[in-house]
Amino acid sequence: MSEFCLPALTPTQCGWDSDFVTFKAATLIDVLQRIREFVRETSPEENNSWRATIPYLQKEVGEIIRLDTASGTYTAILEYQLPLEARRVDALFLLHDGITVIELKGKSVPSEADVDQVHAYARDLRCYHRECQERPVWPILIPLGMQGDIQHLRHVTVCPPDKLDEFVKATDTKSNSLQVNPTQFLSSDAYRPLPSLIQAARALFHERKVPELWQSLASTDEAVSRIGEIVREAARTHTRHLILLTGVPGAGKTLVGLRLVHAEYLDDLAHGSAPASAIFLSGNGPLVSVLQYLLRDAGGGGRAFVRGVKDYVRTYMSASKPIPDHHVIVFDEAQRAFDADMVAEKHRIPVRDARSEPQEFVDYAERLPEWAVVVGLVGTGQEIHRGEEAGLGQWGDAIRGTLEPEQWIVHGAPEIDHHFEGINFMSDRTLTLDTTLRSHLALDLNIFVDHLLSAEAKDETRLQAIAVELERSGFDLRLCRDLRDAKEYMKERYADQPEKRYGLMTSSRDRALRKQAEYNRFDTSWCFPQKHLIGPWYTDPENDPRELSCRHLRRSITEFEAQGLELDGVIVGWGTDFLLEDGRWSIAHMSAYRVKSGGVVAKNPLQLRRNAYRVLLTRARDVTVVFVPELPESAETAAFLLRIGFRPL
Repeated sequence: MSEFCLPALTPTQCGWDSDFVTFKAATLIDVLQRIREFVRETSPEENNSWRATIPYLQKEVGEIIRLDTASGTYTAILEYQLPLEARRVDALFLLHDGITVIELKGKSVPSEADVDQVHAYARDLRCYHRECQERPVWPILIPLGMQGDIQHLRHVTVCPPDKLDEFVKATDTKSNSLQVNPTQFLSSDAYRPLPSLIQAARALFHERKVPELWQSLASTDEAVSRIGEIVREAARTHTRHLILLTGVPGAGKTLVGLRLVHAEYLDDLAHGSAPASAIFLSGNGPLVSVLQYLLRDAGGGGRAFVRGVKDYVRTYMSASKPIPDHHVIVFDEAQRAFDADMVAEKHRIPVRDARSEPQEFVDYAERLPEWAVVVGLVGTGQEIHRGEEAGLGQWGDAIRGTLEPEQWIVHGAPEIDHHFEGINFMSDRTLTLDTTLRSHLALDLNIFVDHLLSAEAKDETRLQAIAVELERSGFDLRLCRDLRDAKEYMKERYADQPEKRYGLMTSSRDRALRKQAEYNRFDTSWCFPQKHLIGPWYTDPENDPRELSCRHLRRSITEFEAQGLELDGVIVGWGTDFLLEDGRWSIAHMSAYRVKSGGVVAKNPLQLRRNAYRVLLTRARDVTVVFVPELPESAETAAFLLRIGFRPL
C-alpha cells in the first residue's frame, strides 16, 4: 500500500479514496457502501450509474498499472465534493504530475452542457483548491458509448472509454519532482482562492464595473466605516465580535456586506500564517447565484467572496473541526438562520448531534486564532422557510452557550438588545439603515406593506395616506385583473430604458395562477426558472439571444428567488393562497407545506405566507403592479387593494 494511501474515508470530502492497487482489488459492494455512507440519500439512477461506472474505472486503473507499475501509488477518488461546494465530481485521479477530473456520461455524443460541466469542475479546482494551483488539472469527459479517437473541445479532453489509460500514460510525464499527496489534497483546509482571483474580484467590485451591486435606497458609507473600525479593533485587541446590521428591505444591507468582504485593508490584519480574509455567506440560493453571475468576469465563477451558507456549514461542521480561512464572516439574513432541527434535516444528521446555524458560526469564530468578527445582516419579517422562525434570539443563545461568553462583544441597534441579556452588548445607532437619516422611500413602503398585511386589514385611512406619500415620492402602486394589461404597461413604461429590470413574481404556495394561465393560454410560466437561470433572469439584457431576461415577462419567480434582490418594476401575481375573507387574511386555499417523515413542521404557516407576500411587495424600486385574477374568491382582496391606494390600470 502507498505511503499516501488513506486508511479510512474522509467523510466530508469524498465517497472513496485509496491508492490504485487498493481500488483495483476492491469489491463493488465495498466501494458502493462507502459511497452511500457519504452521499446518504441516493436515487436509483445514481446507484445504477455507480454500478456501471465503478467496474469500468477499476478496469482502466488496472490498465494504467499494467502500463506503469509505479502508478500503483496513484490515488483514485470517487464522488469528490468541491471545496465549499455542494457539487460532486464523478472521479479524480491524483497522478504524479497533476490531477485528472473525470466526468462520466452514459451517452455516445457529449452535449455542450457536458463539456461545460467538467470544464467548470477543473476551473474551480484550479481557482479554489490549494493543491491544484501549481499543478496541471486535466478535465476529462468520458461518454461511455463513444468510439474512435480522443478529441479536444474547449480545453476539455473528450475520451472514449477504452482510451483513458492511454491518455494518462501520455499526459503524466513525471516531470514534477514530487507526487501529488492525497492527504494534503483531501485535507479539510484545502480551500484557498488564488491571490490573483481575489485581486480581480476586488478590482471588479471597487471599480463599480457591476453597477447593479451598488444600488441602494440608503447611504451605506457610515455603516461600512463603523464596521471597519470594529474589525480593526478586533484584530488589534485579539477579541471576538458579533455585529448585527439591521435595515428595511432595499436599504442596502447586502451592499454593506459586499463592501466589507472586498475591503483591501483586511490583508493588513493578518498575524503569522493566519489569513485575514473575509467571505459573504447567504442561505438565499438565488441571491448567491445572482451575485456570482454578476461577479463572474473576475474569474472563478464569481465565487471568490460569495458562497452559500449550507456548503460552508457542511465543510466546517466536521468532527475534525477544521479552522476556517476567514477572520471576517458575513452572514446574510441572520434573523433567518436555521434552528437545530432544520440543520439536522438539511445536513441529514441526527437531531441530537445538530446545532443551530448561530451555534455553528460562533464555534467557527472561536476556532480562529486570536480574533474573529461575525457580521449578521438583519432584515425584518422575512422568515419564509420552515426552521427560520426562531429569529435573532438564537444568536444570543449561541453566545451564552459557549464556554467563554465573556470573550464576545455584540454590537447592534438599541432595539435588539433584549436578545442579548447577560452578554456584553454595545448599542450603536450607526448599525441600522432605517433611521431618519436614511431614504424615506424604503421606510414608507415597508410601513405600507406591514399595515396591508396586518392580522386585520382595517386601517384603510392610514394606508391611503401612505400610498399618497409613496406616489408623491415617485413609487407607483397599480392593480389589474388581466395580466396582459400589466405586461403592456411595463413594456411601454420602460420601452426607452433598456437598462431597467422588470419581471413577474408570485407566491410559491399558489395553485390558481398556474391553472388560470393554462386556461387562458397566457405566454407565462408561473413556475420559477431553474437555478442556473436565476442569474441571467435578473441581469441579462432583453436583446440577449437566449431570451432569458426577466424583461420578456415569460417566467415568474417566487418569494424564494426574489428575497434579497430587487427590480425596478414588479408584477406580483396575487394568488389564492393568501386572501381576505370577511376582513381577515386566510390561507384556506393554500397549497399545504409538505414535510418528509421526521422533518421540521411549519410552526406558523399563516405568518410564513404573510412574510412571503411582504417579500413580494417590497422588491420594486419604481412600481409594483398587482395582478389579481378574476376569481370569485379573489374579489374581496382586489376591492381592498383598490380602496387603500392601488390604482387600476
